[in-house]
Amino acid sequence: MDTTLVLIIAIVCLALAFDFINGFHDTANAIATSVSTRALSPRVAIILAATMNFVGALTFTGVAKTVTKGIVDPFTLENGSAVVLAALMAAIAWNLITWWYGIPSSSSHALIGSIAGAAIAAAGFDALNYSGFIKIIESLVISPFIALAVGFIIMSLFAIIFKNFNLGKTNRGFRTFQIFTAALQSYSHGTNDAQKAMGIITLALIAGGFQSTTDIPEWVRFSAALAMGLGTSIGGWKIIKTVGGKIMKLQPVNGAAADLSSALIIFGFTALHLPVSTTHVISSAIMGVGAAKRVKGVKWGVARRIVITWIITLPISALLAGIFYKIVALFL
Repeated sequence: MDTTLVLIIAIVCLALAFDFINGFHDTANAIATSVSTRALSPRVAIILAATMNFVGALTFTGVAKTVTKGIVDPFTLENGSAVVLAALMAAIAWNLITWWYGIPSSSSHALIGSIAGAAIAAAGFDALNYSGFIKIIESLVISPFIALAVGFIIMSLFAIIFKNFNLGKTNRGFRTFQIFTAALQSYSHGTNDAQKAMGIITLALIAGGFQSTTDIPEWVRFSAALAMGLGTSIGGWKIIKTVGGKIMKLQPVNGAAADLSSALIIFGFTALHLPVSTTHVISSAIMGVGAAKRVKGVKWGVARRIVITWIITLPISALLAGIFYKIVALFL
């Protein structure tokens, strides 16, 4: 069998594995608040999240096209199949390490850092599409701050609107509302995160000479959506514990505000065809909600640990990808 074809098959399998891992790593964030406030049981939350992620992943392709051509030029990338394979290996390795330790790291940062690192290892810094790469980095950096602000604003509005309402009835109402917000957040996650694997597979198909456009094939869309849905069904309880309870003590009104805030941010960036980290957005929205309620109520030590992980993910994943590329290149 042709070496290029073998590499493409390996890339498709790893990309779907990445989406599967993303499902139980990142999607746990989407249901963490609703589980921690007991709005949904873990089983129901997982079924809901898996279904909505699958539907969301089939809905859009704009982010996938950005990933395909935004970081490197797939039509001129030197040894592109090996670059993509190494990038996926590095991203999966970092995702598993952070998942094992219960750290809500960013799959998006890991994947984008890995593509850049492997491309640089293959062809130097000139391999990067700097305009697209900087635009993607900007969206990853800016989106958490916007989520923090929106979470603060929405929680402040809720506090004003429901100030004179009965606390027990209000919590019951928001617990019901969280079913909707959890579904919305899971759907928004699918519209953005699942597309990254679609973009990677399409990038590999172009680099391998199996495709001449950046259009996302239907079988790629369905496969990535299915992989993320299945991954979600496995669950990610370590991440749920961190996001759902260790950042701040959540009540239904807080959870609903955080879910609504993060879903709005993710939808906004998806509409702009830009990838974001759902981990960053959801965690930041929770911090914004907590700060609106009581600044000291946010466990900033946990937040600091999360932020540090965000910062180190790009360079570490890039370094890992460079090492993996050198190893893969030895066998080509």
